[in-house]
Amino acid sequence: MAPAMTFFGSRRVIMRSLGCLLPLVAVLITSSPALAHSENGAAIDFAGGFTHPIFGPDHVIAMVAVGLWGAFLGAPAIWVLPVVFPLVMAAAGALGVFGVPLPGVEVGIALSAIALGGMVAFAAKPPLWIAAVLVGAFAVFHGHAHGAELPVGADAIAYSMGFVVATGMLHVSGIAFGGLSHWPAGRVAVRAAGAVIALIGVAFLVRSI
Repeated sequence: MAPAMTFFGSRRVIMRSLGCLLPLVAVLITSSPALAHSENGAAIDFAGGFTHPIFGPDHVIAMVAVGLWGAFLGAPAIWVLPVVFPLVMAAAGALGVFGVPLPGVEVGIALSAIALGGMVAFAAKPPLWIAAVLVGAFAVFHGHAHGAELPVGADAIAYSMGFVVATGMLHVSGIAFGGLSHWPAGRVAVRAAGAVIALIGVAFLVRSI
């Protein structure tokens, strides 16, 4: 009887977790990636930088995926990856502010969701340095996109601090959900979340090419 109860309990955990993801999936798929890269109504301060990634669904899923993967890999990746991403992103943002060109930004952002979500979905556990390099490489595209779209007359420092803080919060949300991987049913739910992120990334990639 106990194994049966455990089985059905595990199914309930998985279904509830996926149920929480369905509204997010619907919003992200129906939203246009261009919303993440529009200056319409953008503020020119910390608030503008803070809301830039949060209202960009392509940014959100990739940043959450970093937290998910870090939690899935455990220490020290759980804190290394969420530190590497914003640091590299800030540096790439500066390149964007100064107008340094970077081809294929939208494609790179979509690929980041596919790759990072896929890593979680397939429970990939590469060496830490490989995971950090992969996360850092994709952070370049996200950072450049933020910097290149800095509104005219904006406070670049405050704006940059805003999107870095928002990125950190998205990483933390991914880590929080990724903590479910400590339990068998939760591990399935986390991998399923990675698969959903990868699929949404595919949708964004199709739109961007």
